[in-house]
Formats: sequence, structure tokens, C-alpha cells
Amino acid sequence: MSATPEFVLRSLTIGAGATVVIDLWALLLKQFGISSLSFAFLGRWLGHLFAGHWKHENIAKAAPIGGELWLGWLAHYSIGVSFAAVLLGMSGPEWAHNPTLLPALILGVLTVAAPLFVLQPGMGAGVASSKTAKPLFNSVKSVITHIVFGIGLYLAALATDWLIPA
Repeated sequence: MSATPEFVLRSLTIGAGATVVIDLWALLLKQFGISSLSFAFLGRWLGHLFAGHWKHENIAKAAPIGGELWLGWLAHYSIGVSFAAVLLGMSGPEWAHNPTLLPALILGVLTVAAPLFVLQPGMGAGVASSKTAKPLFNSVKSVITHIVFGIGLYLAALATDWLIPA
């Protein structure tokens, strides 16, 4: 397989796999009464973003967007795939054939900047959830979720290398 199709295939499988891992994490947290982002609100925020409005007082009170739930889920998985592509671009194709935890974990931790400094302020929650009732709890939850994403990148890379060997 040539480099570009392999890069795309591995980005897709690793990114989607890592995103499934954080979705499973969210289901586990839900069993303990800990909620996570509604993907309908992510889709709503993106719908408004495309219309030029990126910051809201409260995304739950913003006008709904047609297909916002589907848009949110599509964005959620597209973001995971994009982050996997960044990891592969930084670590090179050799990492995909012999994955190690550290690069995936580092990228997972770095990706927490997106929700803390872009998504949460844009949705009205403030920088690092500062406008929520439990900002420290919510920020720590975001950091842990992105550590789980990093672990998911590693596990998905291992699975991908096993399923699609070089």
C-alpha cells in the first residue's frame, strides 16, 4: 500500500477507534451520574459557527439547527480522525507499525486545549468551564477524558497494526 492511502486508512481507523474509546468512557461515567457533552449542542455550535456566530451565552438556549445531533456526531468522529492524522504526521508511519504509548498520550493531553479554550468558551461555559457550577471538576474531567483519548489512540493503533499489517 502506498504512503498516502495508508496514512488516510490508518488515520481513519486509529482516530475512529480512539473516539470509540472515549465514547465508552462517557458511557461508564454516565453510570456514575457524570454527564458529558451533548453532541446535539456540538452540532448546534458548529451550525451557528458556519453562520458566523461562534460565541454564545448558553448554547442550550441558542436556536436549534436542523440535523444538529448528526452534525455533532460527525464532528466528534472527524475531530478524532484529525487528531490521529496529526499524531501520524508527527510520529511518522513507523510509529503506526510499532505504536508506543507516550506519543499518543502526549497528543491526547494536548488535545484538551480544544475544549477548554475554544469549545467551552464558545458554548458559553467560559474558559476551562469557568462559568459552570463546578469549573475544577469539569476541567479535570476534560483532562482525564483526553488522557483516555490518548490511551485510545495507542490501543487503536495496536489494533490497526494487527488488522492491517505493513
